[in-house]
Amino acid sequence: MILLKDIVPAAQNNIDTKFILLEKGRIALEGQNKICLALVADETAAIHFQLWGDECDAFNSGDIIYLTNGIFSYQRGNLILRAGKRGKLEKIGEFTMSFVETPNMSEIHWIPDPSNTKNYIQEYVISPVSGIFPPVLAGKSEWNGYAKTHLILIGLCILPY
Repeated sequence: MILLKDIVPAAQNNIDTKFILLEKGRIALEGQNKICLALVADETAAIHFQLWGDECDAFNSGDIIYLTNGIFSYQRGNLILRAGKRGKLEKIGEFTMSFVETPNMSEIHWIPDPSNTKNYIQEYVISPVSGIFPPVLAGKSEWNGYAKTHLILIGLCILPY
């Protein structure tokens, strides 16, 4: 199993990982298929995740998901993790997983590795957090992944003031 911080862009379905779904964007139609972008994370990093078809309705915030044979690649100019045609998603729990929201691996600019152009390396960070799903209490020093984890664990909803 690979940690999210160790994922690099590739055109292969070979990523097996576990994460918690933090936030799900709106469901849209692409042709006749539903698509939905989500923010997911583990204890090492966050990443944008693409849900397709029935996956859009099958998973919710707080779900802990195991991905088998996933792919992290550019889709319409955005780096996203997804199951793809050969991958599989399985809900394995709810709410009880430590996570961080930074770095967001989708917010890193990657370039081909000069020593091996089949691989990618990080060139620079576009944004330390998700540009699509900004932190709820961005700018408040007491807010961090640790605090957010514990709020999710006990099921509280805290609104910014």
